[in-house]
Amino acid sequence: MPVGRGGRTYRTEVVERRCIATKDTLPTSELIRFVLGPDDTVTPDISGRLPGRGMWVTANRGALNKAIDQSLFLKAAKQKVNVPENLVDLTERLIAKHAINLLSMARKSGHAICGYEKTKSAMMSERWYILIQAEDGSAPQKQKIRPSAVANSYISWLTAQELGLAFGRESVIHAAVSKGGLSARILLEANRLAGFRGKCDTDPSKIAGLKPAAKG
Repeated sequence: MPVGRGGRTYRTEVVERRCIATKDTLPTSELIRFVLGPDDTVTPDISGRLPGRGMWVTANRGALNKAIDQSLFLKAAKQKVNVPENLVDLTERLIAKHAINLLSMARKSGHAICGYEKTKSAMMSERWYILIQAEDGSAPQKQKIRPSAVANSYISWLTAQELGLAFGRESVIHAAVSKGGLSARILLEANRLAGFRGKCDTDPSKIAGLKPAAKG
């Protein structure tokens, strides 16, 4: 349970929705929300802020492909819908973009750093606990930095170019994010992206401080 000012504990709200593909009821942190646009086009709502009735799908390629192949968006919306041919890839790109934007915000606020030496030193401090390493980076070099002992705090499925976008560089292999700030949201988006890239090292149920929006 997260701790607030003065050592007081507080409860985080966990909102659940039902996946239209798997029929499982899950926390929204494990789902992607979709809405219908003005032209009845199925649109990923990565940030959960778009108006309209939400249609929720488990955050992985298999579930989204099932929702598309079995016309489950049509059934959920109870009307004709337009499903983009590239909806799965579009959703992945939007999740990655959101994760990159969050990392960029963390960098600007002093909560994210990059570079081999800085990251290696940071991971020896209790203040820094999320280790991010590019999936296309050198494996031997990446193994020289020990991840934090905190469970589910290692991200390894962003590319060097994607990390570079977050830090204003051509490419980045090693990065670290400190406790607090945007760390919980970064881990959430990392988990969602993992579902589309065949990896799932982050358990959203263990991300402290996360309070999903209670949107329908």
